[in-house]
Amino acid sequence: MHTEYAQRRQRLMAKIGSGVAVFCSAPPAVNHADVEYNYRQDSDFYYLTGFTEPDAVAVFVPNHEEHKFILFVRPRDPKVEVWTGYRAGIEGAKEKYGADIAYDISELDQKLSQYLEKSDPLYYSFGRDRDLNAKIIQHFQKLLYSYPKRGTGPTAIADAKLLLAQLRLYKSSYELEKMRKAIEISVEAHNQAFQTARPQSFEYEIQAQIEHHFRKSGAMGVAYPSIVASGANSCVLHYVDNNAQMQDGDLLLIDAGCCYDYYNADITRTFPVGGKFTTEQKIIYELVLEAQLAAIAEVKPNHAYNHSFDVAVKIITQGLLDLGILSGELDKLIEEKKYKPFFMHGIGHWLGMDVHDSGIYKLGETWQNMETDMIITMEPGIYIAPDAKPEEGQPEIADRWKGIGVRIEDDVLVTATGNEVLTREVPKSVAAMEK
Repeated sequence: MHTEYAQRRQRLMAKIGSGVAVFCSAPPAVNHADVEYNYRQDSDFYYLTGFTEPDAVAVFVPNHEEHKFILFVRPRDPKVEVWTGYRAGIEGAKEKYGADIAYDISELDQKLSQYLEKSDPLYYSFGRDRDLNAKIIQHFQKLLYSYPKRGTGPTAIADAKLLLAQLRLYKSSYELEKMRKAIEISVEAHNQAFQTARPQSFEYEIQAQIEHHFRKSGAMGVAYPSIVASGANSCVLHYVDNNAQMQDGDLLLIDAGCCYDYYNADITRTFPVGGKFTTEQKIIYELVLEAQLAAIAEVKPNHAYNHSFDVAVKIITQGLLDLGILSGELDKLIEEKKYKPFFMHGIGHWLGMDVHDSGIYKLGETWQNMETDMIITMEPGIYIAPDAKPEEGQPEIADRWKGIGVRIEDDVLVTATGNEVLTREVPKSVAAMEK
């Protein structure tokens, strides 16, 4: 078993102290009419265990003399396994996954209290498993009721996910290796798509090509539903129909990344299908690129997360003001968020085992500082819908701007001296975007 998981558990248990933490697997995939669908493990559960099966619970008890890492799993059952795949079973949970002890999942209710009764607090995240939620509450209430007689046991429940949020923000060398591979595969797919996209072909053809490359290269599949949005579809942030025929004069916005061994890439590029930007498309593209480059420059140690957003907003708002799409005084436009109809999302997000990865952005009024080994996406955009209407007091939007949607997204690693753009091998200059 890879020592990476053991090291993660040690870091977790150092934060737990005298408490106990309970993590559950992701719910089983919804199967219908004897069809098996792909199952993906809960990221926190996988982060700590490497275990990929459903119907499992992990318990961490740092102050237990013998059993600090306990797994409850499905037992081996050859009659079931012949249909749905092999199981690790109780012995495999110990031998392959490093549990100090393992039990049949059916014993959870019976065994759990012995690990809770001398620990405080109880860390658990209430989720979609209502039965387990109810069991946790019942055990907690029972132990709390008997607390005056024993003087031990949990007196509070805290969110287990918050324990891991900060740990998962910092990527180890093992994680960076996985993410670089996911990014390498995704970069290749984007570059191939740029070369093959042509007027009269369909968005789904490009999607199929991208996702074929993902799987051919060893990825688990897509990190998220691929967005291949041409023309006015580029103004829909989460467009996933991918069924339109691309036309000469359209922009094509591709937002796609693969998942490799549970780690994700997330890349967006926008380029003219016919090979040349129109005047208006080029102006909007250059404005978004300027904002993105300035935002990336703010990714460095000890810079607050919101610095990049503030810089991008200022550039985009000034640009829209210069183009006559907005009118007024710059600072007031920013204060009143008049840019929102055209740039309605954030500057990016943490990236890792989840596309929008675990991690705090803000505590009260204090923004999270970027620190070495964090990975963040940088993805400003401008979207002027085909039916865009001005807000009260703002100028009419000329038809020549309507239907233009541009987003440029890179994955950026914070380094000791600044940053590394991990997705830099996908070109994005204006010259590179034209054929």
